[in-house]
Amino acid sequence: MHKVSIVGRPNVGKSSLFNRLVGRREAVVADFPGVTRDAKEGVMLYQNHRITLIDTGGLWSGDEWEQAIREKAEWAMEGSQAVIFVLDPREGLSAADYEVADWLRRLGKPVIVIANKIDSINHNSYLAELWGLGFGEPLPVSAEHARGLDDLMDRVMEYLPEDDEDIPDIAPIRISFIGRPNVGKSSLLNALTQSDRVIVADQPGTTRDSVDVEWDYAGQRFVLVDTAGIRKRPETAIEDFAMQRSQTAIERSDVIWLVINADEIGDHELKLANLAYESGKPVIVVVNKWDLIPDDQLKFTEKELNQKLFHIQYAPRVFTSAIHEYGIHEMLAEAMKLYDKWKARVPTAELNRWLGVWLMKQRVPNFQGRNLRMYFMTQVETAPPTFAIFCNREDYVTRSYEGFLMNRIREDLDLAGVPVKLKWKQKGAYVKGDDEEDTKKPKRPAPAVVQTAEAGKPTASAQEPAKVTKPPRGTESRKSRAERKAAAPKKERPERPRSARSRAND
Repeated sequence: MHKVSIVGRPNVGKSSLFNRLVGRREAVVADFPGVTRDAKEGVMLYQNHRITLIDTGGLWSGDEWEQAIREKAEWAMEGSQAVIFVLDPREGLSAADYEVADWLRRLGKPVIVIANKIDSINHNSYLAELWGLGFGEPLPVSAEHARGLDDLMDRVMEYLPEDDEDIPDIAPIRISFIGRPNVGKSSLLNALTQSDRVIVADQPGTTRDSVDVEWDYAGQRFVLVDTAGIRKRPETAIEDFAMQRSQTAIERSDVIWLVINADEIGDHELKLANLAYESGKPVIVVVNKWDLIPDDQLKFTEKELNQKLFHIQYAPRVFTSAIHEYGIHEMLAEAMKLYDKWKARVPTAELNRWLGVWLMKQRVPNFQGRNLRMYFMTQVETAPPTFAIFCNREDYVTRSYEGFLMNRIREDLDLAGVPVKLKWKQKGAYVKGDDEEDTKKPKRPAPAVVQTAEAGKPTASAQEPAKVTKPPRGTESRKSRAERKAAAPKKERPERPRSARSRAND
């Protein structure tokens, strides 16, 4: 893959140009210098060429990060076919610009000088001074207004060979490091890749932006994302934007490594774990700096961690030490195992067999004498695994019963540690009374209606007797019933035979 690096002194617009070329806001941009420290990579496509742009920190900044930033810029130069040297001609050439120019001449790389922040053709007069650097004709560019980018890319294409590289079809596994500041995220990334890819320091807040590192291991491609430390309450605008970038990295990742300090854990770690888990990503709790715990306190510390991490007990745990490279391979093995589960698909026949087993283990919810009925279960999505159950009434599902099914799915289907989603689908359009068992006798059919030839009026069929319509019971008043009783003919009772005594009395 072709590589092009962007270098220059602080606050000349390197990150703005980087974002404009890759087509999205990948790098943090601010009006003050010193925001970018690590070398940040981004991929752009131009004329069927796949180019990796590398944004570097401000060189010759004169602060405590100057040496570390220069080392990362030298790393970016090693595989680059061309270098974009960004200058701000409106401020004139400074001593730092001449230092960067001398450094580039010693490296021997093709250099393209661009004059950034040239928003109008009237500002082209600032370009005369840039000819003295000895790198040829400077190009006027405005990263903010996207001016002169085509001329810049045409100049870059002159130094790039033909693109005959086969792009692998297998998508890389994206794994992000998240956690509060100064817990060892950057140290773990360097220990895993066996390099000094990102800057590591004892001072918290060293990493200010998310850094993507492409890495191949055992034939599998990975993208390791080192994020900035997430605080409870950001103190500056840079920290606030860095926290947003970390949340974006969580959404784009496949697996999350939640890095915590062995002797420092609180509610903030639980919130970060819930944030990652709610996004549907598998979470692995990485307990770093385990080597600092005394041997006689290991069991006690592990027991205390189990109590504090009870709310995220679903997440597997790995105990590591970035300095001694302890537990590094366990981190990677656990991540690959969860990734396979996260992408797995369970056959529908197996799901319904397990559904029958779960129905026998736990009684279904009952609502006013009506039971929840589950007819069918299938998996509708992967990453994360999402299952749908078709039932008679989805409002009969209780929270406890749904939790029971979620636990059964994780344990019986070997999805422990993976976020699982369960959806309920009501089978057909619900009509009131459909779920009730009709025990009543079926109604007799209405009599057939025939047409008489004489009168032309419909009459009842000869086979069916005529029905006498009666008013509903209880609809008549008391007076009308009395009148009807008085008008009815009285029946004469037959004379009873007289006894012998009554006849003797006569």
